[in-house]
Amino acid sequence: MSTNSRKFKKVDNTVLTVYTVYEQYIRNEVALPLNIIVSNSSDKPIYEQIADQIKDHIMKGLLKESESLPSIRSLAKDLNISVITTKRAYDELEKEGFIITIAGKGSYVAAQNKELLRESRIKIVEGKLSEAVMAAKSAELTLDELQEMLKIFYEEA
Repeated sequence: MSTNSRKFKKVDNTVLTVYTVYEQYIRNEVALPLNIIVSNSSDKPIYEQIADQIKDHIMKGLLKESESLPSIRSLAKDLNISVITTKRAYDELEKEGFIITIAGKGSYVAAQNKELLRESRIKIVEGKLSEAVMAAKSAELTLDELQEMLKIFYEEA
């Protein structure tokens, strides 16, 4: 089921438009809205923002194996973006093995190897932590100061 409700959210003095674009029905018939947030002021391209959020929904188990995704046209319409942008997001997800597309039928969440997905996420975290350590050293932060910063960010997330 697709909806197009609009909410506005202020984050770091930037107003984001939040669209509820997809509702997933779980076994007990309760609808769980999955929000996709698109920000025009983000450094990330819109297709990447969409793909990253769908990946997160899959990783967190909000989207389960074999569940259908909104059609490319439907998602593009709900987000008020180009069909080409939505197609590019779906192409990225398919290339990375998160979804499969069946011509004439739609796109579905692919069977996932949870450990493999977790390992790929850990690799991303390691890369970002490595960057953070290099930046901390160049700012002459101690390990204790860096750990305290990490603890604060972790608790806020």
